[in-house]
Amino acid sequence: MAEAVTDTEKAGGGEQPRSVRVVLLALMIAMLLAMLDNMIIGTAMPTIVGELGGLEHLSWVVTAYTLATAASTPIWGKVGDMYGRKGAFLTSIVIFLVGSALSGMAQDMGQLIGFRAIQGLGAGGLMVGVMAIIGDLIPPRERGKYQGMMAGVMAFAMILGPLVGGTITDNWGWRWSFYINLPLGVVALIAVTAVLHLPKKTENRSWRRIDFVGAALLTVGITSIVLVTTWGGTEYAWGSAMIMELTAIGVAALVGFVFWETKAAEPVMPLHIFKSRNFTLMSVIGFITGFVMFGAVLFLPLFQQSVQGASATNSGLLLLPMLGAMLAVSMVAGRVTTGTGKYKVFPVVGSVLMTVGLFLLSQMDTGTSRLTSGLFMAVLGAGMGCLMQITMLVAQNSVEMKDMGVASSSTTLFRTLGSSFGVAIMGALFNNRVNDVMVERAPGLGAKLTEKSAQLDAASLAKLPAPVREAYQYAVAAGTHSAFVLGSAVAVLAFVAAVFVKEVPLRGGSPKADEDAVSEEAASEGAAGEAAGPKAVVEAV
Repeated sequence: MAEAVTDTEKAGGGEQPRSVRVVLLALMIAMLLAMLDNMIIGTAMPTIVGELGGLEHLSWVVTAYTLATAASTPIWGKVGDMYGRKGAFLTSIVIFLVGSALSGMAQDMGQLIGFRAIQGLGAGGLMVGVMAIIGDLIPPRERGKYQGMMAGVMAFAMILGPLVGGTITDNWGWRWSFYINLPLGVVALIAVTAVLHLPKKTENRSWRRIDFVGAALLTVGITSIVLVTTWGGTEYAWGSAMIMELTAIGVAALVGFVFWETKAAEPVMPLHIFKSRNFTLMSVIGFITGFVMFGAVLFLPLFQQSVQGASATNSGLLLLPMLGAMLAVSMVAGRVTTGTGKYKVFPVVGSVLMTVGLFLLSQMDTGTSRLTSGLFMAVLGAGMGCLMQITMLVAQNSVEMKDMGVASSSTTLFRTLGSSFGVAIMGALFNNRVNDVMVERAPGLGAKLTEKSAQLDAASLAKLPAPVREAYQYAVAAGTHSAFVLGSAVAVLAFVAAVFVKEVPLRGGSPKADEDAVSEEAASEGAAGEAAGPKAVVEAV
């Protein structure tokens, strides 16, 4: 395989050898497993609650998975760097499949929550493993071509997830929402085991070198943050003792983590990677992109169902303008980056389009047509298409090969935390605005309808008296306006960060260009990047 990769690189970006293409297909399946799961399960949840009961614990089915994924992400990245990427990736697939099988066999809600946590532990390694292995196999200059593939997997999961989940639940039962992962995971396991050949790490294999203290502090910090953003304003008031205690624990743990990482022999998240300006800026942009994207995914279907009368069954298809534009632009950005080796234009243009798209969406009201909202979504999608994979590409290009795993996991973690903050903060603003408008326009009954939650399903909405229904539609439009105005303001920060990105040429082109790129990055960032460029990839495979 090393010879095949060498021939590809000498060709200056020709077609990848068959073995590499097989590995990439397996990686796409693994990424699909991680992203599709929550989309499918969301549709099956009413049926699951109907059989297992435990409605009061329903949110934990999703929260347990999210917590385990976020907390394990940086640990998977470091383990891959220290002990070998392939072994860590295969282990994460096995854990995910075990969690999926156990979740399908759950007999009560408590078991399901516990098994979902196991599934989330594996999912944390899936995303990191995919990105880090691509970083090992493909030189940065060529890596841009594959960002469209990854964006396509994301779009596929978001569009078809609810449809697949509904179909499986209606025809095979909710347990198959978990079992469906098994055949796909086995295919990925076989392909990766047979075709992917990466060097085993033999030095410093002692378990005593693992940064258990740093991992524990980071896990406590991330868990506290996710719980605050998940529970704040819903399970507990933002000013409640529980939220304040979790906030204090999270801050203390993260401060302790930063202090400890300066002393650890093998830090789980080496702080020196943040000395690279580009890496730090990409982390900021990734956080903001996650903040915006998942907020949009939450509120756009709600607006179209509540205000525009769309069917909830096809909620994934409602996002097609945004996701289609994101996929198309991401593919173009990847091709241009591969052809030119330049990338700064995409974070700049992408952040501008993202800001404009969110502002346009904030202008929607009860009279906005589906065509108009679709065009606004396309603008937002084009902006995210410029940003989604470029952030990972530039982050990986800003660190040494030995830190590829932690760079991939850190970038993924910041995007995950951004999504948690986005859903929480935009959700709180949305709910408060809806409640206020309902009190103004439909006092009494309207206020009671939304005192627990600002979101009503289509069936409940249809049963409301016409005046109350109209008030609710107006309230949802007002809440959407507030949420997207906030998103637009946050997106401006991504533009500011993008302006300061330094365009260090991506390696993988001509030998002289690679040599100049290494020299420029070492001089300007104090980091070697992927020091030997294509040579490092050949030696690693």
